[in-house]
Amino acid sequence: MTTAVVILNWNGKALLEQFLPSVVAYSKEATVYVADNASSDNSIAYVAKNFPTVQVIRNTENGGYAKGYNDALAQLTEELFVLLNSDVEVTENWLAPIVDAFRNNPQLVAAQPKILDFKNKRNFEYAGAAGGFLDKFGYPYCRGRVFSTVEEDNGQYDDTIPIFWATGACLFVTSHAFISVGGFDEDFFAHQEEIDLCWRLQSKGGVVNYIGASKVYHVGGATLSAANPNKTFYNFRNTLLLLLKNVKGNRVWGLILARLLLDGLAGIQFLLKGKLTHIFALLRAHICFYVLVPKFLQKRKKWASPLRYFKIKSVVWKYFVQGKKTSNTF
Repeated sequence: MTTAVVILNWNGKALLEQFLPSVVAYSKEATVYVADNASSDNSIAYVAKNFPTVQVIRNTENGGYAKGYNDALAQLTEELFVLLNSDVEVTENWLAPIVDAFRNNPQLVAAQPKILDFKNKRNFEYAGAAGGFLDKFGYPYCRGRVFSTVEEDNGQYDDTIPIFWATGACLFVTSHAFISVGGFDEDFFAHQEEIDLCWRLQSKGGVVNYIGASKVYHVGGATLSAANPNKTFYNFRNTLLLLLKNVKGNRVWGLILARLLLDGLAGIQFLLKGKLTHIFALLRAHICFYVLVPKFLQKRKKWASPLRYFKIKSVVWKYFVQGKKTSNTF
């Protein structure tokens, strides 16, 4: 199976210097690409000089994660795309177990490896950990990470299982499946576009797996840290858009109302912590959601699906009320 490892870059020379060597060293069976989102630093000159085997794709603008990858992947012909963040250190033999899984299972359309923390390699990393899920209200959580609780890796997630979403930090997806659903929804720009993609892939009958035989180390927060109000904006706005677009039937309106009320509780928490910029980000997220409702009502005509997208009703209830801090206690 021909494989393309594609690293999206925007002014990320320092990250490429640190992490590209491991990708080149341990990805001999793939073609490695750096897709540049119109960087203004000299990161592409650095790649051309130091890694002549790495192919460079030059996007004409910084369209964020979604458009950046859509533009880049449209130019490739490989059968399997591996979308890899520029702040990921890969390990020896990281590709083989997952590529083999795709060869052996025609229904498999997307997957992710075990995601560990580059800064503390015994722990799972926040963005993806051991595979992603949603609760009924659209809150994402992972095996190995629920809210601020991150587990140590003791081999408890060395399995292969179906998951609802695979992290965009290291996302394997077949080119056919990616193209057949139209790629990423560029209105998401950044955050949760991979959840939306995986939702649509599964609504078409595809399978998404976590494959624990492969592992990588992710820095996390290299694009937007948790302290950045823009991260708050995208997370709150995009969850509402995700539900509106994909949940079939009139029940979506009750879910959105409930989620708006839960967002209000989050706003109170921001206030108590003195995070005024995050309150404004939340308000901006809601306003932007209302503006985009007409556009997403058109999208839901095509994509709303009866697919059961949640395993538990409320991760908030289990975590904060029942005190269950890890997914294996749910």
